[in-house]
Amino acid sequence: MKAIKTENLTKFYGKSRGITHVNLSLDEGDFFGFIGPNGAGKSTTIRTLLGLISPTKGSGQVLGKDIVKDRIEILSQVGYLPSEAVFYNGMRVGDILTYSAKLHKTDCKDEAKKLCERLELDTSRRVDELSLGNRKKVGIVCALQHKPKLYILDEPTSGLDPLMQREFYELLTERNKEGATVFLSSHVLSEIGRYCKHAAIIRDGEILVSDSVEKLGHTGVKRVTLQGAEDIPQIDGVKNVTHEKDSVSFLYSGNPKNLLSHLTNIAFTDFTVTDPDLDEVFMHYYGKEDN
Repeated sequence: MKAIKTENLTKFYGKSRGITHVNLSLDEGDFFGFIGPNGAGKSTTIRTLLGLISPTKGSGQVLGKDIVKDRIEILSQVGYLPSEAVFYNGMRVGDILTYSAKLHKTDCKDEAKKLCERLELDTSRRVDELSLGNRKKVGIVCALQHKPKLYILDEPTSGLDPLMQREFYELLTERNKEGATVFLSSHVLSEIGRYCKHAAIIRDGEILVSDSVEKLGHTGVKRVTLQGAEDIPQIDGVKNVTHEKDSVSFLYSGNPKNLLSHLTNIAFTDFTVTDPDLDEVFMHYYGKEDN
């Protein structure tokens, strides 16, 4: 059984595009990153998967259940963290955690206590007194305390300081090793590259590529750096040219022989060719229409 499966999932808001023909397939036990900047369609995809909004067309299953017909059951079995968690003002953190546990019909006291200790969250505070980061922690504990089979997390680390980000990912890694599936959206590419097994890149509501994180780094694109060069002429396949002191660097996705023939006409003292990191792969896909 797939943890998440969609076929041409599409959502329009009137005439405005949400997502179009989104096809995702996640095996159980995967740690999956959903990459894209704000407005790309990440949150719309997640809300449609959870039945919080209805698809315009297409279909989807979460844990083998239909996202339209079985949305209540899906929500009860998933650990969901929205990008902006909203709580009732005046409630104490402990009361919110208890209320969330009751929605899942689970006694989560012991697990909630462990999570709050690791995230340094004070359960006696009122939620409207908390900083953005601490409100995010409340959402994280609500999503994790009932230990579901699937976590769907939308921009989970926004607002967290670096130490808490690391602790959060350690928690997710532990849950994943225990067999849980993790699906998270992010525009922080270093997080995806460090923790995820597979990832998909979304642009303007459409999936550009979906593969293992390792394979995404081997797209045929290379990072080329020319030491001692001042500039390079316009060459097919060259993207994202950057100038640093005494060097020029760029991504290249064309025929290597074509690049070498052009380099014979350029003055430089040395050069390196390396595989790009995930940030550069992302810029390669997002820059396709711009070059």
